[in-house]
Amino acid sequence: MADKLMDCITNPVRCKLLLEIHSQGKATAKHLSDTYNDIPPATLYRHLKKMLRDGILKVVEETQIRGTVEKTYALAFNINSEMETMLEENSGKIYMQYFMQYMIGFAKQFQQYCQSPNINIKEDMSGFSLSPLYLSDQELTSLVTDISHIISKVKDNEPNPERKLRTIGLIISPEEKNNQ
Repeated sequence: MADKLMDCITNPVRCKLLLEIHSQGKATAKHLSDTYNDIPPATLYRHLKKMLRDGILKVVEETQIRGTVEKTYALAFNINSEMETMLEENSGKIYMQYFMQYMIGFAKQFQQYCQSPNINIKEDMSGFSLSPLYLSDQELTSLVTDISHIISKVKDNEPNPERKLRTIGLIISPEEKNNQ
């Protein structure tokens, strides 16, 4: 299952679908299509079918709508439980694997943007930065809570002509420890 999940996370389309279904608890293809109108319907259904086959998603409802059946999808596993298992094992090797998958997935998205013929770095407000900060554990917790609160205010924004889909990532890296 971990390999299938990693494959899902590193694919920009499947990662978007996974995150939306996780945040909503369940979602229909119509909801996903409305949320991510940049994903063509055929592509969306192809990815949903793969995620079902891989055991990432399950169908939790089927509703008859005008001669067709609308499926409602949910995660087929508890993502929080998977993370708890990783934390319990406290394995640097597994943690690094998750981090690399995260980075590869983000890098693929960024690569697609950079290869776009319509790139406009300034107008698209694209960017990245590092901010080395001296923080106590309490200050770090407060900072991450504040960032989460700010993001939660806009995470349910509906797409419209003025809004562009943007991905914001946050990585917290501890200081390098000397092996002396």
